[in-house]
Amino acid sequence: MLPDANLALISVPGAYAKFEAMKAIKRGLHVFLFSDNVPVQDEIELKMEAVRRGVLCMGPDCGTAYLNGMGLGFTNVAPRGRIGFVAAAGTGLQAVVSRVAAQGEGISHGIGVGGRDLSAEVSGMMTFFALEALADDPSTEAIVIISKPPHPTVLPWLEAAMAKIRKPMVACVLGAAAPPQSRAVWVETLDQSADAIVALLAKRSWTPRTFGDTPAIRKRWERLRDGGPIAREVLGLYTGGTLAHETHLLLESLLGHEVPNQILDLGDDQYTVGRPHPMIDPQTRTDMILKAGREKAGVLLVDLVLGRGSHPDPAESLAAAVRQASEAAKAAGRRLISVASVVGTAGDPQDLNRQITQLERVGIEVLPTNAEAARFAALLVKPSLEKSLLEASR
Repeated sequence: MLPDANLALISVPGAYAKFEAMKAIKRGLHVFLFSDNVPVQDEIELKMEAVRRGVLCMGPDCGTAYLNGMGLGFTNVAPRGRIGFVAAAGTGLQAVVSRVAAQGEGISHGIGVGGRDLSAEVSGMMTFFALEALADDPSTEAIVIISKPPHPTVLPWLEAAMAKIRKPMVACVLGAAAPPQSRAVWVETLDQSADAIVALLAKRSWTPRTFGDTPAIRKRWERLRDGGPIAREVLGLYTGGTLAHETHLLLESLLGHEVPNQILDLGDDQYTVGRPHPMIDPQTRTDMILKAGREKAGVLLVDLVLGRGSHPDPAESLAAAVRQASEAAKAAGRRLISVASVVGTAGDPQDLNRQITQLERVGIEVLPTNAEAARFAALLVKPSLEKSLLEASR
């Protein structure tokens, strides 16, 4: 029907995704495969054929991509620019793109490869293909990789692929240690990857910080601490998988086994069978927040992801649910403190400032980034972290 098209966006149930995607790939089209619950063997066959034909197979379960500045799936409104990205699936890419945009830089391409691409089975086929494409692209001056740790057998191949690239690079491989003598700058959190790549392009030094504004964080912490005891348990209800993974890693390092915490990715396949993604329909999370008000968590951690494709006013339902949960907790004689981060840009259709204001009106503590929100939550339930998180970051 569209003989000049060169890309197909596919969102069908996982059982049928291979059939539709293979048709497109064999006709020479790049594929953005939004479908989840796709068998891994289907993914392997699709990516082998895509590499053979020199086209992208982004996904399955790929939530976000940008090609030539055109957003696919869930995307934030960001300027065209000179930074190229290779990312697993969605919200991690959105978080970094949004922070880069806030610092005046833009995106050339953002290639999503799906969360299993760096597994032993798939072996990084699309990650390596995307890195080559960005290395050869004249509009891309710097590259950022965002992912969970590759399988140990794949990590050396990833490092070898990165070593061939002569452009400035930042690697945010959440939970993995930097290999020795890497050409890339390895960082530990999503916000650090944005800050580091902007600094590299500006040719200025960069040092990671625990909090961007430590005095302001201290005032918030003291105000909340003085309000009475906080139950030592954290519940995280996330719509973004990469954000949830980052939070899990941070809380594990800060709290260990001392303070119970449960971090759920509500966009995971088990929660989306037969229902929309929670960034489109927040009802699943709303129900869980209301339940949290009746249970024992002291701190509720949430994300709010804006942009094209997302709910037109996600803060409204989140704020209403948090208010009801807080009232239920108060009636039961305890406190429920809610901490949030918002992923978005000034150009997003939901109006970034209005979304933040709606959350703050019901008492939600909004932090600048997901990593800061996770650290702040840890500080609330474990005050002994004051020295390491607040004094060390002055």
